[in-house]
Amino acid sequence: MQTSNILAGKVALVTGAGGGIGREIAVAMATAGADILINDIGVSLTGEGGSGSPAEQTKQIIEQRGGKAAISTESVSEWASAKRSVEAALDAFGRIDIVVNNAGILRDVIFHKMSPEDWLAVINVHLNGSFFISRAAAEHFRKQESGAYVHMTSTSGLVGNFGQANYSAAKLGITALSKSIALDMARYNVRSNCIAPFAWSRMTSSIPADTPEQKARVAKLQQMTPDKNAPLAVYLASDAASHVSGQVFAARMNEIFLMSQSRPIRSVHRAEGWTPESIAEQGMPALKASLLPLDRSPDVFSWDPV
Repeated sequence: MQTSNILAGKVALVTGAGGGIGREIAVAMATAGADILINDIGVSLTGEGGSGSPAEQTKQIIEQRGGKAAISTESVSEWASAKRSVEAALDAFGRIDIVVNNAGILRDVIFHKMSPEDWLAVINVHLNGSFFISRAAAEHFRKQESGAYVHMTSTSGLVGNFGQANYSAAKLGITALSKSIALDMARYNVRSNCIAPFAWSRMTSSIPADTPEQKARVAKLQQMTPDKNAPLAVYLASDAASHVSGQVFAARMNEIFLMSQSRPIRSVHRAEGWTPESIAEQGMPALKASLLPLDRSPDVFSWDPV
């Protein structure tokens, strides 16, 4: 199987493909033989402004390498505009086979200072956007009885992080959305998986680098270039992954992780039932050793990327 044509004949819609991880996935999928619908509205990291130039740059890169690409500058965060992006892929290439939900913004702030506007802006782009684009493509996937979704999640949601309640909630919600899609659409040979990408990009470039320790950490992060995430996305979108669905992966430098999903890890039983007092006296002490700590992503991925 040649990597260079693993997506030959397929059409991929990649959101947030104007830069960073989205651009690298779009370019890699084009290199693997897919025609690409580049969706990007060209906003800042916080979702402000708007320009078609990032998408045009991605299109130029793809075409310079012999690929085919078209552009949609529609927002993913509204149902009508999300449908127009899917229609743009159909208009340009006649079909749609792959959806990559990568578009995102950040509005990081500590929870007790987070505004409703900051919450809604992030939820609308990440979670609602993933639903709208996926749902708009679903009818076409169902009719042709094939299709692949690749959603970008984050260890901020899977594990945890400071100051990202909106982003973490959206990203963990995307994993549940992906699993539901995988379950509901399996009968139509449609697959849905998630990737938690690690990369130095616009979304991590705001990490402080003032102290020697912080500078050393940033230097390591900068080695995790966005393109390191693209091979896994290309694979999951291909027919070679026809047996893989409902899974959550992480890609970090040259590492690929299969992430766990919530399952019971320990139980206690009391034949006569529980009271708040008996839970305090017996139940919780029995479960205590298995309680999970307040980890953040750096606590879990505590070694240098390799």
